[in-house]
Amino acid sequence: MDPRASLAGVAFGLGAYGIWGFFPLFFRQLGHVSPVDLLCNRAAWGCLFVSLILTARHHWPATLAAARRPGTVARLGLAALLVGANWLAFLWAVDQRQVVASSLDYFLTPLVNVLLGMLVLKERLNGKEWASVGLAVAAVGSELLTLGSLPWISLFIGGSFGLYGLVRKQVAVDAVSGLWLETLTLLPLIGLYTLWQQAQGHSVFTGHDALTQGLLALAGVLTALPLMLFAAATQRLNLATVGMLMYINPTLQFLTAVLLFDEALQPARLLTFGLIWAGLLLYSWSGWEKYRASQA
Repeated sequence: MDPRASLAGVAFGLGAYGIWGFFPLFFRQLGHVSPVDLLCNRAAWGCLFVSLILTARHHWPATLAAARRPGTVARLGLAALLVGANWLAFLWAVDQRQVVASSLDYFLTPLVNVLLGMLVLKERLNGKEWASVGLAVAAVGSELLTLGSLPWISLFIGGSFGLYGLVRKQVAVDAVSGLWLETLTLLPLIGLYTLWQQAQGHSVFTGHDALTQGLLALAGVLTALPLMLFAAATQRLNLATVGMLMYINPTLQFLTAVLLFDEALQPARLLTFGLIWAGLLLYSWSGWEKYRASQA
């Protein structure tokens, strides 16, 4: 792997995960808007924001050329459904005051990425990386013992985003064009839901106060920006490294939930998070050794 591309990928990943990490703080300000309405606004405003970027960069010919390639729209449509389901589950968790749980959800995503990288993309792991995977598996087991059942919301959010990363990595489309096509494929579903709600006397996009309307529009920008950074990262890094970088996101969400939202934290869950953070440190150590070896 090109060291310069790797460093750029890490920078893009840090940007994406840093923004995502503070999402609970932002979306808590929109707690009076239903999760489905929030999802619709995120996708629609995000599509508009990306359209403006494409126009400013005169990038429409490349985007339309990518759309005409066989299978591209279908695969990006699948990616859109996966990330849309992930958004909805996350917004539900924030609405239900389960930010600690949602942070655990995203802690599981790196494990999913590592497994998908091995099984689908045939990526290889060294001893330290295998140990980090083992620690993540132990963390899931610890959570299972703590809750007495499988953490289904955690598995769903982690699994859906892991699959999204896999699908997105396999589509050779630049980050901005890919995101525009993704959000575009969600618009028909959003339109049907909006018409249905309109028939019930409820408006999805209008009828809010000025502050709420502004925050909903900003939600589109904050939805598009980290996804573009994430797509750029996946194109420059192997899937396992993308997964391990993602620990930044749930760590910030965890700190936000405990320190700012005063959510209760079960003492037994400290073991879960401790195992996961240990796995991150071990994987990061391995990554640093690989980088130094490439520079030798």
